[in-house]
Amino acid sequence: MLTTLSIRDVVLIGRLDLSFQSGLSVLTGETGAGKSILLDALGLALGMRAEARLVRHGADKATVSAAFDIGPDHPATGVLDDHGIDLEDDTLVLRRVLGKDGRSKAFINDQPVSVQLLKETGETLVEIHGQFENQRLLNEAAHRPLLDSYGDLSAALGKTQNAHGAWRAADDAHSKAEAEMEAARRDREDMTHALEEIAALDPKPGEETELAGQRALMMNAEQLLKAMNAAAEGLQGDTGALVRLQDALKHLENVADKSEGRLADTITALGRAQSETAEAEALLEGVAAGLDMDPKSLELAEERLFALRALSRKHDVEVDGLAGLGEELSSRLQALEDGDSHLAELAAATAKAKKAYEAAASALSQSRNKAAEKMDKAVARELKPLKLDKAEFSTAIENLGEDSWGPDGWDKVAFRVSTNPGNPPGPLGKISSGGELARFTLALKAVLAQADPVTTLVFDEVDSGVGGAVADAVGERLEGLAGGCQVLVVTHSP
Repeated sequence: MLTTLSIRDVVLIGRLDLSFQSGLSVLTGETGAGKSILLDALGLALGMRAEARLVRHGADKATVSAAFDIGPDHPATGVLDDHGIDLEDDTLVLRRVLGKDGRSKAFINDQPVSVQLLKETGETLVEIHGQFENQRLLNEAAHRPLLDSYGDLSAALGKTQNAHGAWRAADDAHSKAEAEMEAARRDREDMTHALEEIAALDPKPGEETELAGQRALMMNAEQLLKAMNAAAEGLQGDTGALVRLQDALKHLENVADKSEGRLADTITALGRAQSETAEAEALLEGVAAGLDMDPKSLELAEERLFALRALSRKHDVEVDGLAGLGEELSSRLQALEDGDSHLAELAAATAKAKKAYEAAASALSQSRNKAAEKMDKAVARELKPLKLDKAEFSTAIENLGEDSWGPDGWDKVAFRVSTNPGNPPGPLGKISSGGELARFTLALKAVLAQADPVTTLVFDEVDSGVGGAVADAVGERLEGLAGGCQVLVVTHSP
């Protein structure tokens, strides 16, 4: 509810701080007393249109702050959560600063926000009713949620929303599969040809690296062989390293017994050197024997390496990814073969989900019609004491076409009224006069009070043009409304 309203430099008001309590508050006074200024100031804080004329003459700016006490489940918390604004406690302060140039700034709990967010938040906190100003009840977009809330249809609505989500998901899956199948059918020939190319080469993971190494080795085989031959000559022959090591070892072994053991380590080292040299010679022979000098082998290796790389460029994958691409193409072609049965399964799932949605939406629609009948009777009871006994109020529920079905069902809900017997019913704003509209609003609010999440209601001259018993009935209904929410009334009546 609204707890305080602080006004600075608005029209004739220099400084004013008002405190409010729950229940009914009446602001009364003759024309010119400043009642409309208070409403304009509150409207500023709620994000309504700002005009430079509202800034008091001689002041640079006008400032209005409205503080509200709300609970954790109040709709305003959801609006603010969507914009990343956290509330530390149950106090919510809306503030608007309007410059004399007509520009304004908006704040929520001292955090700068857009005027649009200020307005969205304000609409969840306060509803202002006046002659031709009650946009919310005149807006047909609000009628279906109000009827659902009045009929306590949250469970049926939730079931319909869940069923709609499941139906849309199933339909999307079916549509996606159909599109993929159609694309696959168009690409069947290309995929088959690509798969045949890959199967013909039969690429193996790591083959590119291996072939590149073989090619490099064979391209340098002549140079390698020349070097290895020179090395072999240095190891073998009458003057080779092996013969020289053997001779050196023989000379030392012949005098070893006379060295008192001092040649033992040298002899051992020469033995190791002889052994390692012999092993190196054997390894060199092995490398030479395995060296492929056949030009045809080099040609074959190059042909395969270049073929693999050309195919990888063609399909825009790495050479090592060709095998995986072949498996993917094979799976897609197989899926194409099995696609008709899969599509049939998805179509059946979609039909089943749609049927479930239709059942939920139909049950919701039936509940809405029952709630509408109940609400129409309740509003009719409220109209008679408000001197609107000749008027008829009705809730029109129209079943929309399938293209308009949504998570909230397939119903279009609109409040209709006829003020003269025999006239066809029409929208509230187009049928009612100003005074009648204000009283219609009061009658509706009296019926919808518990269903409407807005807990602060402002009625601007709802008793305009009436007196006596009708004015007394207006007062009784305002008092009744104040039992369940905060009601502020602006009136000329004392």
